Amino acid sequence: MRFDPVLADIRFGCGLSPRIPPAPGAAEMLASLDGPDAAAAQFPIAGFADILSRMEARQALRKSRKKVRGTPEGETLADEIRQLDKAGGADQLLWFGQHLMRRTWTHQPLRERLSFFWADHFTATGKAGVINRGTSPYIETALRPNISGLFEDLLIAAIQQPLMLHYLDQANSVGPDSAFAQKRKKGFGLNENLAREVLELHTLGADGPYTQRDVKELAELFTGMTMNTKAGFVFRKDFAQPGAETVLGRSYGGGSATVQDVQAVLRDLARHPATARNIARKLAVHFVSDSPDPALIDALASRYLETGGNLRAVYGTLLDHPASWEEGGANVKRPLDFIGSALRALAVAPDQLRKIKLGGVSRHLLQPLGLMGQIWEKPDGPDGLPEGDADWITPQSLAARLQWAVTVPQLLHPALPDPREFVRIALADRSTPAVRFAAEAAESRWDGIGLVLASPAFQRM
Repeated sequence: MRFDPVLADIRFGCGLSPRIPPAPGAAEMLASLDGPDAAAAQFPIAGFADILSRMEARQALRKSRKKVRGTPEGETLADEIRQLDKAGGADQLLWFGQHLMRRTWTHQPLRERLSFFWADHFTATGKAGVINRGTSPYIETALRPNISGLFEDLLIAAIQQPLMLHYLDQANSVGPDSAFAQKRKKGFGLNENLAREVLELHTLGADGPYTQRDVKELAELFTGMTMNTKAGFVFRKDFAQPGAETVLGRSYGGGSATVQDVQAVLRDLARHPATARNIARKLAVHFVSDSPDPALIDALASRYLETGGNLRAVYGTLLDHPASWEEGGANVKRPLDFIGSALRALAVAPDQLRKIKLGGVSRHLLQPLGLMGQIWEKPDGPDGLPEGDADWITPQSLAARLQWAVTVPQLLHPALPDPREFVRIALADRSTPAVRFAAEAAESRWDGIGLVLASPAFQRM
């Protein structure tokens, strides 16, 4: 079986839309990655520089307040800090709505799906304070612009991003023999978190050809990578462990420490055959099936190696391979994919989200997402969200999906479509006799819409 426009919009895009036709072929879908990022322009999300500015502002307020604590001036400054934090929470919720609107109205749906695939691959989130709101700006700045180029460039952009350095405790990692360590500063030391995750998750894979020694040497090579609120990423030579480091049998550094040594090892890791295999497997599992055809993984890995990790070329192989279009074993939609595809099928207008305001976005979209099992921008760990269908199909999550399907659409759409028409819009030729019968027999429009959205046919990609 070859390219199917309807299945492509469901499996590799954001779902079917009554307003936006599917790409007619693989070439057209792939070409949608080229040119301006129209959805990002229409529904903007702040870049990470905004987070850094807010962090700097908050630090300045705290410093000023410390000098006048217990005075009326101190209370005023405390209130300014609270207002800054409140504004950060509101913006995080606003950006969540923008992500959903991008999925609803984009003409480049593959771009949206890939942005979130790579955001999951390079999971990073803040731990406290202003940076706790930084995941969407991180995606916007480091990942989204690099999803169709070379993997090594995407890898470097992700690893050098301040949120990643913060999340995996790299910002305070210093070499044991570094100039900084000689000053005996407390609270600093060698941290292996980033090095371990780069090898285990981001490049070679959990079963990759590396040892604990490689982890330690890579961690020492990474010393020097840190961040501040003025510049974002910085490389501090006084943090760097002196001397050469050996990773997978190859030596790096040895002279004056530079960020180029770090980038050199990342490029080599990106070009490794084990990385090609790991990326190929993850793409196949995420977009096609929990148990993808081994021939598909082989084809993706081969194309990756042939092109030096050119991601656009790898996506082309994914869209061209017959195994990508097999019906059996289709993945269950993750909660965000489910809600996003429902909004797209309903063509929910941006004005409707504005009308329900941020409180409604939280109540009707963000909180249900959590009940379905996906806590927004709060992953359980650096390995991101689970891929297995069993992780998403539980009694609790299914109940939450059904509840959402029969109650929320009517709040987001002023005039729900006829359920008999909605079956065609949402599923096209993927609908089943049972779904069509349910839509026709529904006692009300909202019941009919809910039954279509809750159906197994709509839940799978």
